[in-house]
Amino acid sequence: MLFSFLHDHNGERLSCVSGGGDARDGRDGGGDTATAVLLHGAGNGSKERLLPLLEEFVARGCRGLALDFSGHGESTGALAELSLQKRFEQAVSVIDATVPANGPLILVGFSMSGQTVADLAEHYGQRVAALGLCAPAVYGAEAWPVPFGDGRFSEIIRTPDNWRAAPALGVLRAYQGRAVLAVPGTDTVIPPAVTEAVTDAFAAHAQFTRLELPDAEHMLGLWFRDHAEDRQRFVDLVLTGLGDRGWTATRAWVAKQLPEGRSVRNSTPLRGGWSSQMRRLTLDDGTGLVQRTFVKPFFRRHAPGLLTREASVLTLLATHDDVPAPELYAVDATAEHCDHPTLLMSSLPGAVRLDEEDLERRLDLLARQLVRIHGVVADEQPRPYQPWTSPERVRTPAGALWDRAVDVIRREPPAHEGCFLHRDFHPGNVLFTGAGDTLRISGVVDWVETSWGPADLDVAHCSTALALLYGEAYGLGFRERYEAHGGHRLADGESHLYWRLLDALAYSPDAEKVAVPWRELGRTDLTPEVLGGRLGAYVAGLLELYG
Repeated sequence: MLFSFLHDHNGERLSCVSGGGDARDGRDGGGDTATAVLLHGAGNGSKERLLPLLEEFVARGCRGLALDFSGHGESTGALAELSLQKRFEQAVSVIDATVPANGPLILVGFSMSGQTVADLAEHYGQRVAALGLCAPAVYGAEAWPVPFGDGRFSEIIRTPDNWRAAPALGVLRAYQGRAVLAVPGTDTVIPPAVTEAVTDAFAAHAQFTRLELPDAEHMLGLWFRDHAEDRQRFVDLVLTGLGDRGWTATRAWVAKQLPEGRSVRNSTPLRGGWSSQMRRLTLDDGTGLVQRTFVKPFFRRHAPGLLTREASVLTLLATHDDVPAPELYAVDATAEHCDHPTLLMSSLPGAVRLDEEDLERRLDLLARQLVRIHGVVADEQPRPYQPWTSPERVRTPAGALWDRAVDVIRREPPAHEGCFLHRDFHPGNVLFTGAGDTLRISGVVDWVETSWGPADLDVAHCSTALALLYGEAYGLGFRERYEAHGGHRLADGESHLYWRLLDALAYSPDAEKVAVPWRELGRTDLTPEVLGGRLGAYVAGLLELYG
C-alpha cells in the first residue's frame, strides 16, 4: 500500500508518496532494505504516472519513494523558479528525511531526472545499489544553477553539443553498481548521441543492461504505467543481483575457477578499456588475475566469437615465449553462468605507457614486438581480417583532403600475403616494465580481434595510434622502425596507402572513441580538437608520402 505525505523544504511543500516497511513514518522497515526513489521528468511530469512502477518495486520487497518537484503535480512553487540544482536539493531533502540513514538506494529517473539521478549518485556514493535511467537527459555544468524560467537555461541546453562535457557522464562512467538504461524506439526529445554517450558511460564499469522498448516513445513513465509486462521486466532488471551490486552470478562463477582454497580478496577496475570492462582480481595469496567482461550491447552480442577467439589465441601463445600474453584460466563466452560474457586470465606485470618518457626506445620495442607477433605460426589459421570502415560508412570533415583520402579506399583490397595479426596492436594494449636501459615489454593484451591478413594492417593501426598520441611524424615513421627490425614485406605506394587510410579513416572525424580511455590513463591533453587536428595532419602526410 502507498501513503501520501507532504515534506517542507525551503518554503515549498513537496507532495510525496512512499510504500513498503512502515511507510507512514518512513523510518521503519529495516536499514538493509533498499529504497527505490522514482523521479519524474520535466514539463507536465509528475509522480502520479510513476505510481504503478513504484508499487512494482514495493511488491518485490523494496521500500518505495516518489515526489513531485516544486511546480509539478501537487507540490507548491513555480516551475519557472525550479532548476536542476533545486531538483537535486529537494530530492536530497526528502530522501534524508524519510529513508533509513545509510540504507541502500535504488535511483530511477525519467528524462530530465537522468541528470538528477547522476547528481544523487555522486552525492550518496556507495549507498547507491542500482540505477535505472529512462530516456535520460544530461546537461552541461553551467545549466545546473539556472532557473528554468530564465532564458539562459534554454540558450545553454540548446547550444550544440553542450551536453558532451556534462559532469553527469563522468559520474555514470565511474559508477560500478547495477545500472539499467531504458530506451524508447522513438524519442523526439533526447538526441541519439546523448543516449549513446550514457550507454558508453554505463558500460565503462557498471553491471549494465540496455532495455530496448521498440514501440515506446519518450514518455516512458506513461509507457510503464500502461504496459505491465515491460514495467515488470524493467524492475526485474534493476533488481538483478542487488546485494552484490548486480554481479552475483559472475562472482560465483569466478569463485569456481580459482585453485582450491583460494578466494578473491580485492577487485579493482582497470582503466583504459573501451570495448570491455577489465578488472584486476587479487586473491588471498596475492596472485593477480584479470577479468574481461563484455557489457556494452554491441560487444556483448559479438562476445561468443570474440571471447572464444581470445581463449584459443591465449592457448596458442602459451607456447610462444617471445610474445608475452596472459595465461587463460576460464571463459564463459555466452554468459551461460555469468551476468555478462566473461574471460578470466592471469595478470601480467607492467603498465600501459602513454607518456613521452623513453618514447623513442618504446617505439622500437613496439616495432620489434610486432615483428614477433607476425611470425607466429598457428596450426589453424585465424579468421580473415575484417575492415573497420568502408567508403560508404566513413564520416569525414568536408574538404578536398578527405575526399581524396576516401577515394583511395574505393577499390578492391590490394593483393597481399597474409600473416598472423594481432589486429588491435597499439600502445594501449602493451605493458612495459623498467626504464631507460631496463625498459622491456612485459605483456601484450587484448587478443579478441586476432586475424589473418596483411602485415600492413597491424602497422597501419599502430601508426594511427602513434599519430594521435604523439603527432603525425611518429605515425608516419613507424613503418621504417618495423622494417628495420625485419618485419614482413609491406606493400609499396598506393597499395600500402590503401591499408593505412583504411585504418585511419575509421577514426574520423575526431577519434573520440580512443580519447576517453586514453584520457583515463592521464592524457587529458587529447581533446577532440587535438585529435582531429592530428588525424588530419597524418592523413595529409600519408597522401604526400605514398600518393
